[in-house]
Amino acid sequence: MEEEVGQIYLLPIPFMTADGVGLLDPSSEDNNVEAGAKVDLPAWLAQELFQRQAVLVNLPTFYGQKLRKEIQADPGCVDLRSRCPYFYELGCKLSPITSDPTLGAFLLSTLRGRYKDLLCKSHSAAVAFTPQYMNLLTKEETQMLEAGRNSMKAFKKWRLQGARIERAAVLGRKRRQNT
Repeated sequence: MEEEVGQIYLLPIPFMTADGVGLLDPSSEDNNVEAGAKVDLPAWLAQELFQRQAVLVNLPTFYGQKLRKEIQADPGCVDLRSRCPYFYELGCKLSPITSDPTLGAFLLSTLRGRYKDLLCKSHSAAVAFTPQYMNLLTKEETQMLEAGRNSMKAFKKWRLQGARIERAAVLGRKRRQNT
């Protein structure tokens, strides 16, 4: 999954120094990119270039204030999948390389708010998982939902098998009285 996140999502990255990286910009005529030029790069490459102090990494718009307010209002109803299928994983990759110190806390509070709802729905047999609900979930949340469903199925199977705990013979004997 880690490779998918790095390959799938392209970030608009402004270059600070850009000597010898003209191949990254298709509109460049030489081997250099002008400082300040924005080029769409995969997340893994943005990380590497950030470590070499060649680029600045800005947060994508779906980590912005508008989404944060929506999530604060009701985390379970926000469609994160349409914004980024790997919302949490990409956010964790970007957190150490962006200038936003609140991204980690935002991701944690978002996951906490959505996890409660997800856990309740995965353990409830009465809830049918409609396509509308499933389309709101990120890939990570879908995996958690499936894990919750599977654990509930395994628990119910275990409960229906009956008592497997046997009483030890030692426990059934009476103690000898000391006189």
